[in-house]
Amino acid sequence: MSNIVNTGNIAIGQGQPLVLIAGPCVIEDYETTFTIASYLKELTRKLDIPFIFKASYDKANRTSINSFRGPGIKDGLEILKRIKVELDLPIISDVHRIAEIAAAAQVLDIIQIPAFLCRQTDFIIEVARTGKPLNIKKGQFLAPWDITNILEKVTSTGNSQILITERGTMFGYNNLVADFRSIKIMQDTGWPVIFDATHSIQLPGGAGTSSGGQREFSPILARAAVAAGADGLFLEVHPTPDKALCDGPNSLKLDTLYDLFSRLKAIGKAIAE
Repeated sequence: MSNIVNTGNIAIGQGQPLVLIAGPCVIEDYETTFTIASYLKELTRKLDIPFIFKASYDKANRTSINSFRGPGIKDGLEILKRIKVELDLPIISDVHRIAEIAAAAQVLDIIQIPAFLCRQTDFIIEVARTGKPLNIKKGQFLAPWDITNILEKVTSTGNSQILITERGTMFGYNNLVADFRSIKIMQDTGWPVIFDATHSIQLPGGAGTSSGGQREFSPILARAAVAAGADGLFLEVHPTPDKALCDGPNSLKLDTLYDLFSRLKAIGKAIAE
């Protein structure tokens, strides 16, 4: 039986409606971020889909030192706080350093462990000690059954509010592959599993000084993940992905989402019957 993770009035897990975690890769500025959040809130309201807004205040793992990272923790958390209050939305963002955890926990409803940090024991324990729900991105370098070691680190603190996110596995150089067996394997640990349909089609470092991506495959993987029983989806979106300052090649365009979300809801309803 799956544990249920709660944030605000949203329940995530077995028997609960499919949840959507979506937003831009990184905060570019307040106006763009608010526009995306507002659009997603209205769209998910129309379709009656539980929605959690995501955006990063600092992308500390960019390929190049010259890549845009975001506004930083102070300004970034202020923007997320404004959006949270003004739009009445639950917020998730990733934390990269122990020094950031306390400030982030004051604003975020869910704290995300980046894939590259999912084995950092002291870091994971400090995030878990906030008592906040955690979203653990499974590292591209891990088998799905390896997630149990990370879960033990979190639960050792008494925190059992855990989401696990599948985001593809390294397959040769500059490529990822999605293994849909991992959804069931990781759900069998007892916690809800989210499928990241945009990072799973990323081409890490594939553009030389940045990562590439094949966004045309994201809707296909999203539909497959819902059919495979994922408890939620994680998507990066942008009004103009080709102009996005981070992860544009794997971000979905806002005006393509209504059709996709409608289909995903229909698939979720079908497999629940």
